Amino acid sequence: MKRTTLVALCALVILAGCSSSGNWGWYVVNPSTETGQNNIRFLLSGFWSTISLSLIAAVLSMAIGLLVALPGMSSNRWLRLPSRVYIEFIRAIPLLPMLFWVFYGFPVVLKSIGISISIDAFWGAIITLAISDSAFTAEIYRSGIQSIDKGQTEAAKTVGLNYRQTMQYVILPQAIKRILPPLANQFIYIVKMSAFASVIGMQELTRRANELVVTEYRPLEIYTLLIFEYLVLVLIISFFVRWLERKMRSDESR
Repeated sequence: MKRTTLVALCALVILAGCSSSGNWGWYVVNPSTETGQNNIRFLLSGFWSTISLSLIAAVLSMAIGLLVALPGMSSNRWLRLPSRVYIEFIRAIPLLPMLFWVFYGFPVVLKSIGISISIDAFWGAIITLAISDSAFTAEIYRSGIQSIDKGQTEAAKTVGLNYRQTMQYVILPQAIKRILPPLANQFIYIVKMSAFASVIGMQELTRRANELVVTEYRPLEIYTLLIFEYLVLVLIISFFVRWLERKMRSDESR
């Protein structure tokens, strides 16, 4: 009830602003006018960059996270130590300073050792998001794998499976079902954090909104639409994840 009331109040405020000729300027995103249509198209053109950036970063993050998580569960202390150091170090670094370092600092480091490589905004953002999120993904993998009963591993050993085969055919298929919700949350996190790529010139949703604000001088209206863009994107991802969870449960019950 409280949520319904809050939504109704927000709708009334927006409608009042649309009908008012005072300080509101919803005409900049009004789909019934040519200017509004052009502005909306300009904002929506950043969708593909945001989605592609988030997808590539998420895939790399999951791959790196798995490579970090597996040694972290070893009984060998010297295999566990690098994994723990990586996770704690990466988790302690805020995303924005890491983004600046990767985009501006990493090419300088490479050049100092004789490697001349330039990193554009797209790949700079991908590398940063993948590395930053991989530490959290590694912990998700670790908790999911360790939640599987140890009897599963012992049973796999009795039938002659080695460590790799045990992980591939026994442990990971079960763990994936348990870690899917937190992995989905991390993907949503990546989608939202991709907005930071705007500060290095990446032409994604937030960058498009910033550029439009500079030309139209209507930050309230433009950033409101930006929020709705992210809201729709996150809702679509959440719907897909819930569908995948239901499908996996139905396949398991067969």
